[in-house]
Amino acid sequence: MKIKTTLFFGIVFLITAAATPWFGVESIKPLQVWNQLLGNPSPQGIIFWFQRIPRVILALLAGGTLALVGASFQALFRNPLVEPYTLGISGGAALGAFMAISIPSLWITWGPFSSIQLLAVCGAAISLGFIYSLSKKPEGLSIYTILLAGVTISIICGGIILFLTYITSPNALIIFQRWMMGGVDIAGFKEMASLIPLLIPGLAFLFFHANDLNHISLGEDMALGHGVPVKKVQRNIFIGGGLSTAAVVSLVGPIGFIGLIVPHAVRRLAGFDQRTVLPCSFLLGGTALAVCDTIARKIVPPTELPVGIITAVIGGPLFIRLLISRRWK
Repeated sequence: MKIKTTLFFGIVFLITAAATPWFGVESIKPLQVWNQLLGNPSPQGIIFWFQRIPRVILALLAGGTLALVGASFQALFRNPLVEPYTLGISGGAALGAFMAISIPSLWITWGPFSSIQLLAVCGAAISLGFIYSLSKKPEGLSIYTILLAGVTISIICGGIILFLTYITSPNALIIFQRWMMGGVDIAGFKEMASLIPLLIPGLAFLFFHANDLNHISLGEDMALGHGVPVKKVQRNIFIGGGLSTAAVVSLVGPIGFIGLIVPHAVRRLAGFDQRTVLPCSFLLGGTALAVCDTIARKIVPPTELPVGIITAVIGGPLFIRLLISRRWK
């Protein structure tokens, strides 16, 4: 049953990856795509291969990562309302991105990394380091301290951003507001190259500890009784999830609800075994964000909406519906 469920999500993921590049403001025919491969370029062929393909890949990776991190954190903290941004990652990343946008002296690049990416990752890393130092105890991490510190960091970063809005230019504010809406429309193969090196180590940590999360989700004492190195697993999940989220947010902005809702949907369909929940969350999260981005491209032609608007409009009511159904059960 578990293999069939994972296979089902995998097939849907592949169908989404193959179908979504064909939808957008510009109509594209298969012959134009084929001619581009044969050395006969056309505007439509260039749009397909160099804009839509990397955009869809980024949506699949970003959505999958956010859902996977959300599922891992919910199991680690034993709290179904935890999401990737609970640790204050989005607040630190937003502050770093705003500084990169509003302060000209910080406009730097390093290889494929833009100044926004660099400072967003640095902001998220500083937030994670501060929260980790506060919550670290001899017997492991204090879950309640992590959650409270994450909320506090987000509030502090939000306050600093509000202060900076009064001393920055209107153009910088427009750029920052667009970044905060979330979007995968800036994606090219260069941007993809900047994401992969940060993403792979973080995701590897999460998948490696899937079975350990099964034990920890039942309680730390029970996990210790089964020989699970709880402190090590907590640290690795914390670092891996934080690194992966920081990498995604630095490039696409804080896209909401994917990391919160998708794990709930997967657990209802696939059960609670994290060895199934984690890969299925990645597959369904990537599928969901790619579909939402397709809707964002088509809903108000000839313009395109930021995908973060679509995930919020769809995700909010879905989550309320989920809460109502859980209440009646």
